[in-house]
Amino acid sequence: MRKLLGGTTAYSVLRRDAASGRAAHAYLLYFQDGAYLRFALKYFALALFGTDETRREGSLIMSESFADAKVFPAEGKKPAVSDADEIAADSALSPLEGDKKLYVFTDFDQASAVVQNKLLKLLEEPPQGVYFLLGATSLSPVLQTVLSRVRVLEIPPFSRGDVLAALGRAGAEGRLAEAAAASSGGLFGQAERMAFGGWFNDILSAAERVARASSAGEAGALSAELAEVREKAELLRQVQRIYFDELKECVSSGDMFGHTHTRPALIHAVEAVNGALEDLKFNANFSSLLFGLMTDIITENDKWKKLLA
Repeated sequence: MRKLLGGTTAYSVLRRDAASGRAAHAYLLYFQDGAYLRFALKYFALALFGTDETRREGSLIMSESFADAKVFPAEGKKPAVSDADEIAADSALSPLEGDKKLYVFTDFDQASAVVQNKLLKLLEEPPQGVYFLLGATSLSPVLQTVLSRVRVLEIPPFSRGDVLAALGRAGAEGRLAEAAAASSGGLFGQAERMAFGGWFNDILSAAERVARASSAGEAGALSAELAEVREKAELLRQVQRIYFDELKECVSSGDMFGHTHTRPALIHAVEAVNGALEDLKFNANFSSLLFGLMTDIITENDKWKKLLA
């Protein structure tokens, strides 16, 4: 994750601002990866202080032990009015070790309007040497009055290749890592949860069997076996990804036949899974839904095999 964060435009902007002495008093880091938002904020705090983890100051910042860089709320807690009150009182005190004090506030999009409003004046006119680094996975819950007082730094989702490379550095490899990178939406935290969670390996194996089903009998057996699977939506998304990857291969090679399906059937299959995902939202019987999906795609594929023969 360090390499991913260090390569972002947002990190470069903050580091450049700090190095030139033109850092804004308040930044808001918009980063959709909730699993790594707190870590990312602390990593960005290093840039503001012009340090890194090999130095005492940087090590203390990352461990949330540096007196002049306080992180709110406490680990595992939600933003509270008491956090805003503590920041307001503490900000009036001089830094203990240098000329900067930083308040890191993670999950700011979960803070109530009361909490956000309590910090407005500080965000607009903080005491000398006081800085804020807010973090949010969504901007819509953040008050416009807050957004007008901060400089927004956005980290967009990472590319599939970047996520895959990061998973490789973490020790994940093979089809599991590739599927996790492709299915993560560019969020490393999600990809990591998939690549190192046994549940995803089971889902991936089941999806491959569903996508390769070639008869009504096979579809019936599979739909009964997978009726109680917990990650139903993820199973369907993985089935769709398999169809889509095969379709891309057909298009790039100019072939009308993929490994198991014709190109027209693959186009139909991708759309059919979209319909199944919508039906799933309305608590459709999953066994029946899955059976109907498989038999529909099998029928479509058999039709096109005859037409293209």
